[in-house]
Amino acid sequence: MESKVGHSKISAAVLMVALLGFLLVAPGPTLPQTPFYQGKTITIVQGRDPGGTGDMRVRAMLPFLQKHIPGNPTIVNEYVPGGGSRKAANHVYKSVRPDGLTIGNLGLGMVSSALLGEPGVTYDLDKFFYLGSPFSSHHAVFVSRKEAGLSNIEKLRAADGSRIGGQSVGFSTYIEGRLFAYLIGLKEPRFVTGYGGAELDPVLIRGEIDARATSADTVLRRNPDWLEKPVVDFHAIIEVPKAEKHPSFPNLPELESFAKSEKDRKIMTMQRAFRVAGQPFVLPPGTPKDRLDIIQEAFRKTYKDPEFHKEYKKLTADEPTPLMPDAHEKTIREIPRDPEIAAIFKQIAGSGPLPPR
Repeated sequence: MESKVGHSKISAAVLMVALLGFLLVAPGPTLPQTPFYQGKTITIVQGRDPGGTGDMRVRAMLPFLQKHIPGNPTIVNEYVPGGGSRKAANHVYKSVRPDGLTIGNLGLGMVSSALLGEPGVTYDLDKFFYLGSPFSSHHAVFVSRKEAGLSNIEKLRAADGSRIGGQSVGFSTYIEGRLFAYLIGLKEPRFVTGYGGAELDPVLIRGEIDARATSADTVLRRNPDWLEKPVVDFHAIIEVPKAEKHPSFPNLPELESFAKSEKDRKIMTMQRAFRVAGQPFVLPPGTPKDRLDIIQEAFRKTYKDPEFHKEYKKLTADEPTPLMPDAHEKTIREIPRDPEIAAIFKQIAGSGPLPPR
């Protein structure tokens, strides 16, 4: 009798274990899984100082990225200026944890620096994961302060040692300032760096510099009175894409019209190719695929969000022209890499004298 009871108890125990195992593996309703990004903080490392147009582009995106990333993480900015975004690109590439919680936002200088073989580049352009750019069209204008007396192209060319301001060597507006000086044919221009983006306009008006390159849309957002008051003279424009006129500057001569040779035209082709890459958002190599997919999809949704388009125009005075992640990666891969033109462009983008023409 006792053996039967013991046997029954063992059988019951075995049955309970089997039933528990079945319940654990059987298909059925599952508990909701907490999104990875819930309660997390994402840091966007910007390769610039705060307050400029590039910063405004990022700020326009933040609330929409937060909305479209499952879990609605907190998103904060960190500013790492230097070397035309090389410093920030190096940092994102090799120093941050590739856990999907740090995103780089870099100027086009990080693209040109890598492809031109500039010193100090320790990142591999082709190993970043690209998240797109809020814009892929751009209009750069060259302006001088009215009191400098450089009211036309002839006076610009006749002036000796004009001071042209820029943020840092390799920064996008620094390169554009050098391109304007090179193709217009300025005489022994001097390039003054070390300013934050928002500082350049006040120092121009104060007379610390004579001229600068800037975005046409930055002018409209920050200094719309420049179009009406005799404060500055506008001289030329770079159209990206080529032949896309800016509505506020339809009659400015396009910089390529100053080209004297096929070499000059190829230099402009390279500049436009760099600019189409926009303002790259990137994740570092090694980021887990599931998190990369989440972030890329959030960027796609943000670029397509009508409310983002309104916010972007409010903060930058421009319509966004987004470059989606897949198209962005393709654009980087297809930038022309002509060694002869790259060597000349490298001189233009560098800190030494402009190359002879």
